[in-house]
Amino acid sequence: MKNFFIENKKAIYGGIVATLFTGLGVFLLGQLSGYEAKQLINSSHQGLNMLCNTIILASATILTLLLTLLGISTGTDSRLKSEHYYQVLDIAKLDTILLIGSLIMFQLFNIPITKADNVPISWYSNVYWFSLILSSILSGIMITVVLMLYSTVTNIIHIVGLKNDHRLITKEKEKRAS
Repeated sequence: MKNFFIENKKAIYGGIVATLFTGLGVFLLGQLSGYEAKQLINSSHQGLNMLCNTIILASATILTLLLTLLGISTGTDSRLKSEHYYQVLDIAKLDTILLIGSLIMFQLFNIPITKADNVPISWYSNVYWFSLILSSILSGIMITVVLMLYSTVTNIIHIVGLKNDHRLITKEKEKRAS
């Protein structure tokens, strides 16, 4: 797990900055009454659904494209180090967590809580804050996944497309030749 953070620190920093930036809105709004929060939940419901749907679609697409990336990786003349495959595995794991988190958030926010009569009005502010914080976290994780994918794709472009010497290429050919 320690290696995950070290190897992906730029992507993780990007995700943290995005989370903090989008979460800044939470703190700028200040205190809300339950009634105000109920109104804001109603008005933001469609946007939350759209965010979840977009992240679900993007995550599923990324998982599919990772299979293509693996096909390119194994089909190359260059022999790639296991580090490359661990990068792809890390992206797949984080993307799967993101997909599941978005599905859960989508399901939670499709519960018609604002239509219920027996929900205490004070709960609405907690639900509203929870939705803002969770959407900020999901957005940050999405940006982290995209930055990790960008790093992996640029490595493959340098190795396969540009035929550059790269740190992810094993030196087995040199050992065999001698």
